[in-house]
Amino acid sequence: MKQTILTGLQSSGDLHIGNYFGAMKPFLDLYNDKKDSANFYLMVADYHALTSVRDREALKASIYNTVRDYLAVGVDPEQVTLFRQSDNPDHTEMGWVLNCMVTVPFLMLAHSYKDKVAKGLEANAGLFTYPMLMAADILLYGTDLVPVGEDQRQHLEYTREAVAKFNNAYGEVLKEPKELILEAVGVVPGTDGAKMSKSYKNTIPLFGSREDIQKAVMSIVTDSTGDRPENVYAIHKLFRTEAELETLYTENAGKYKNLKEALIEDIDAFIEPMRAKRAAISDDDVKGVLAEGARKAKLVSNDMLGRVRDVIGITI
Repeated sequence: MKQTILTGLQSSGDLHIGNYFGAMKPFLDLYNDKKDSANFYLMVADYHALTSVRDREALKASIYNTVRDYLAVGVDPEQVTLFRQSDNPDHTEMGWVLNCMVTVPFLMLAHSYKDKVAKGLEANAGLFTYPMLMAADILLYGTDLVPVGEDQRQHLEYTREAVAKFNNAYGEVLKEPKELILEAVGVVPGTDGAKMSKSYKNTIPLFGSREDIQKAVMSIVTDSTGDRPENVYAIHKLFRTEAELETLYTENAGKYKNLKEALIEDIDAFIEPMRAKRAAISDDDVKGVLAEGARKAKLVSNDMLGRVRDVIGITI
């Protein structure tokens, strides 16, 4: 039988290069490697975005832009089920069922929750129970493999714990998924050296103009000593080989401005073809893709949720 592979991104603002290398590229690499042997699901996680977004127009625009971004980087909606989380109410119903399987102390251990609150994000209940809605996203489709960044590893562990709790109570209904983490990428660093995140305001935009890229790169935090600016180098590794960087950084030892300018050139050259493709995608194109994606997603999730409703005893 074919494997099922699922991933998603929050529609909580413009995507950045951390999103691309941490989630989109792993998904595309998997797709190119396994497109004949796996079913692929790609989700716009707009309900997850509500944990931090309070701007109606910004959220709507971000939904459109996230789909455009997926299409621009090479996702084929004929081959991948590209859908929006809020178009399928099975996700929130399944999330509630899973919330009832785990304890508050268990959820309090979540690294991402503690980190985001420490960074100043509101400690709302949605952020607290985020791992169980994410688990629902995954489990509704019988997912085998989830390509995620290193920072999401614990969420897959939480998903497996929810599966164990549910199956112990009701029988072998839910499948335990596994995470796929590209060790060469891991956590993509932001301009301040911490994980690149919209919540932390330390991102380099994926489809920004050259001026946007220049502004972000020039803001990368560097120390005042040493020949190699480590935060610049950590991002540059995404765009050049180690051998190329060894030459570049040796020739420009201590010349931080030169190295930042080289990084700007590399990012802009990488993004430009995708940026042009993205500009040609209309709102109607996006609506059509999401409508068909929701239709295909529900064919699978409705069946899984029906089984869950039956075993927990609410089907009459």
